[in-house]
Amino acid sequence: MGVPGATRSTTARGEPGRLRPLGSVVVVVGVIAVAVTVAWYVMPKTAPGRAAPPAAAPVEPAVVHEITRTVVYELTGDDVAHNLTYVAEGGDLEQQVEVHLPWSATVQRSVPAGQAVFTSLVAQSTGSLACRIRVDGRVVAEKAVAGDGRQLSCTA
Repeated sequence: MGVPGATRSTTARGEPGRLRPLGSVVVVVGVIAVAVTVAWYVMPKTAPGRAAPPAAAPVEPAVVHEITRTVVYELTGDDVAHNLTYVAEGGDLEQQVEVHLPWSATVQRSVPAGQAVFTSLVAQSTGSLACRIRVDGRVVAEKAVAGDGRQLSCTA
């Protein structure tokens, strides 16, 4: 017994023979099958004669009522305060390098109704410092420090 000899295929010799597999056609058919399957899962299911489910009602945006608060910052102490920083109009930070004491500033701040307004004042001095923050006339923070190079922070 021996090993059968190699022979050329009939198509290589120009003779009619078997069809070669069409790899690209198989790929195209596979892609189409996957697309149909995905579409079948994604498309809404409705039976013939049955109405589609009603569309969801549009959601109206919540209306936020804002109120304006009056914030008064007060700083007292010995002579001069350095690096004074406070929350100003619109929530921006305002900074001043040196201020002569006593010092005060009044700002208007808008906040959603029922929400507290954030206020903060920070300063340094070589002597004593005292701060007070009022919101709509009511004292919300008060603090004092004494000593060389001390930092004061009032927050509410």
